[in-house]
Amino acid sequence: MLMNPIRLSLLLLFAMLFLGVSPAMAAKAQIYTGFLSSQAVDGYDPVAYFTEGRPVEGSAKFETEYQGATWRFASQENLARFRADPESYAPRYGGYCAWAVSQGYTAKADPKYWRIVGGKLYLNYDASVQRRWAQDIPGFIRGADGNWPKVLE
Repeated sequence: MLMNPIRLSLLLLFAMLFLGVSPAMAAKAQIYTGFLSSQAVDGYDPVAYFTEGRPVEGSAKFETEYQGATWRFASQENLARFRADPESYAPRYGGYCAWAVSQGYTAKADPKYWRIVGGKLYLNYDASVQRRWAQDIPGFIRGADGNWPKVLE
């Protein structure tokens, strides 16, 4: 029998409280996967940003595990590229919103709002945040680099 997400969330919260762990005390995952998900980049293919210049949904046929998350790819070729050099293709800051990390906190990122800068993939929360990010990308990258990975604590 499957639980609905609200009941499961409440059950997890009560279990954490019973065990003496508060959500605020729990460190965030190194790779953002979303609530009750294990997929990095919301299932989008991180290699495709570099090879096709756009977000492309990955397939369950082409998956790998990396840093505790499941990564999907649109093709066997993209999967092989990622396996050979994951640091070159994985989004910076674990796929969390790059602007949020520059401000000292984490937020989910939407794979549709992205930019490659200096050969690195950066994701943002939404179009509004991406416009803000675009006003001073080098400055925000410096800020985010200084905050990463402390924002996960």
